[in-house]
Amino acid sequence: MSRVAILGVGKVGTAIARAAHAAGHDVTIAGSGDPAPVQFIVEVMAPGVRVAAAAEAVRDAEIVILAIPLPKLETLSPELLAGHTVIDAMNHWAPTDGALPAVFDGASDTSTVVARHLAASRVVKALNHIGYHEMEDDARPEGAPDRRGLAAVSDDAAAAQHAADLVSSFGFDVIASTPLRLGAALEPGSEIFAGSFTAPEIRERLAAAHLSAV
Repeated sequence: MSRVAILGVGKVGTAIARAAHAAGHDVTIAGSGDPAPVQFIVEVMAPGVRVAAAAEAVRDAEIVILAIPLPKLETLSPELLAGHTVIDAMNHWAPTDGALPAVFDGASDTSTVVARHLAASRVVKALNHIGYHEMEDDARPEGAPDRRGLAAVSDDAAAAQHAADLVSSFGFDVIASTPLRLGAALEPGSEIFAGSFTAPEIRERLAAAHLSAV
């Protein structure tokens, strides 16, 4: 069992919270301010998950999951997440999220910018390439022939494996890989993002992305 903090109480954050709680982890979720207004939302969308202010949720967490709109990255305190393994589960949806801040201009992948902002954290790109509605529908027991493959990529191999182990407990076969820039192969517009693959197929596509990036 891991102590997991999730920042973001939207559809993605609450879906991850349900999956983590169902897997037996100690889960706390936080919004951007006072926890009281989101208590009812979480009770309905992720029953059994604790609600707290962000600082309290993160304090003792072994892993922190970011499920906030990507443009809000600049409002996130790097000091708050210093020393933590941080899963970047964020994608950018311009019609709902608005324009990305200028800091993303010219970036080949968004996670590199996230890691630059959270320089004292171990950033892993994961959980962004599965729909929130698929988090429970596609979960399968270990060894199931139709168990879905996912990826966890980071510049820190140990952090990638830590994230992979967590997500595997949700019911998926997760390939841990380096470097973080492979996150571009998981973002909207990529083959992995658009489809559903087995773990060997994920490994093949990450290997191809790594070769093309060299």
